[in-house]
Amino acid sequence: MKINKKIKNGLFIAIVAGSLCIGGTMAYLTDREETVNEFTVGKIDIQLLEPHWKPEENKNLVPTQEISKDPQIKNTGQNDAFVYLEVTVPVRNVITADREGNRINKKNTELFTFAAGKEWTLLQSTQKEENKVYTYAYNKILKPSETTSPLFEKVIFANIIEGQLDAQKLSVPVKAYAIQSTNTGGNSGSVVEQAKTAFQKYMNQNQG
Repeated sequence: MKINKKIKNGLFIAIVAGSLCIGGTMAYLTDREETVNEFTVGKIDIQLLEPHWKPEENKNLVPTQEISKDPQIKNTGQNDAFVYLEVTVPVRNVITADREGNRINKKNTELFTFAAGKEWTLLQSTQKEENKVYTYAYNKILKPSETTSPLFEKVIFANIIEGQLDAQKLSVPVKAYAIQSTNTGGNSGSVVEQAKTAFQKYMNQNQG
């Protein structure tokens, strides 16, 4: 009887051990996939053009002279953009004459005038020291590779009475700006209203 018990115990142990061995070789049926999402950061880039500006032809200005100057912006980047042109006009306290030649007493006068094209909207004009600064927004969103129409085609030198600005060097600097049109101008309103909103955000971020 004792021998039979030992055999039974031995069989029991063998069976349990065998069960553990089989369990150790089993595995779940599994699979695994991985997705890599690549994101490419965009780029805002513009080029300021003045195709008809010829500096060599404008070294000896005379009153009322018309000067070819046609600032425009080309989008050379990868994203749609709101674009802007800033024009700085020098102001001097001078004596001028009207179209009939009548003398106008000395006063602060913008030395150059221009007529902005219909596809541009004036956002603001400010006085900065001896200059008047005009900021215009383009009425359309500028897509990559597109070019705006010129802000103006020419500037006209004021009818200055001679002897006041002799040999002085004058300039009309132009700066171009671009701001991404996505998520900057709000979701409503005209392009101009959105461009104005985006420009104000830009000004807030760059105070000083």
